[in-house]
Amino acid sequence: MMTIVLGVLEEGLVYAIMALGVYITYKILDFPDLSVDGTFPLGAAVTVRLMLAGFHPVFCMLAAVAAGMLAGMVTGLIHVKFKVRDLLSGIIVMTALYSLNLRIAGRANVPIFSQETIFENSLWERIIPAGLAPYLTAMILLVLVLLVKVLLDVYLKTKSGYLLRAVGDNEVLVTSLAKDKGAVKILGLALANGFAALSGSVYCQMNGFFEISTGTGTIVIGLANVIIGINLFRRLTFVKATMAVVIGSIVYKACVSLAIALGMGASDLKLITAVLFLIILVVSSLGKTGRPGKTGMTGKSGANGEKRRGGKAGKEGAPHA
Repeated sequence: MMTIVLGVLEEGLVYAIMALGVYITYKILDFPDLSVDGTFPLGAAVTVRLMLAGFHPVFCMLAAVAAGMLAGMVTGLIHVKFKVRDLLSGIIVMTALYSLNLRIAGRANVPIFSQETIFENSLWERIIPAGLAPYLTAMILLVLVLLVKVLLDVYLKTKSGYLLRAVGDNEVLVTSLAKDKGAVKILGLALANGFAALSGSVYCQMNGFFEISTGTGTIVIGLANVIIGINLFRRLTFVKATMAVVIGSIVYKACVSLAIALGMGASDLKLITAVLFLIILVVSSLGKTGRPGKTGMTGKSGANGEKRRGGKAGKEGAPHA
């Protein structure tokens, strides 16, 4: 039982980092960014390439973040400078990254079991008692997720963070402040995809391999995590939205594990993900409108509707009542 709980916690925390990035695009920028499906494995590809070259795993994570931010900037530039629709911009970058990730990693599957990672290295072997070893991965992930969450919370309280939220709520307001709304969008997309790439890097180090297909459906998982978390804590305004997203990620993974425990096979994971996401969207829509059909990918009439109605609550960065 403890093994199952630890597995759910570890998987949930890994994807929570990516979900925090999706929260930026989906809830703040109102931007359906499909490039996350490419930047998640991009982080893993950069990590394995650098680790096999002898670089420290922490440096590999930072390099993965930089690569993800660069990819996010490309998505933003395509949308802002070339006037390509937001959805298509993400699709273009996601498609290009599939080939780029293969080039970076060298092949579709690259094991790194023999390499030191942030979870398994000589330092932990020396200082961590044997009794704590089974919980080490979960503890490291918890610290890392909380660090990312706090950094995002701090950023959202800065002037740049307020502008980021303003772009999603009212682009005209940003323009009236003599600020470039396009530049703010590009920055938000860079941050979001940096988080996705970091999540991919951590996922790769935790599992010990890079697999090109790991990015498939990442955006769906991220959206499910965000919607679950926001709706669970809708009426608890003292819970920050970022913490709600983290908890939502763990709850989502628990639902997937429960479905598998009830008899569905691991090969049905994508089907489970799709069905769960559909249920989440329908329940979320019913909770707000009394009938399905009002929640879309960008959340303009659904999950993001509360942000547009709850001006002050939105600025506090908490789930909106």
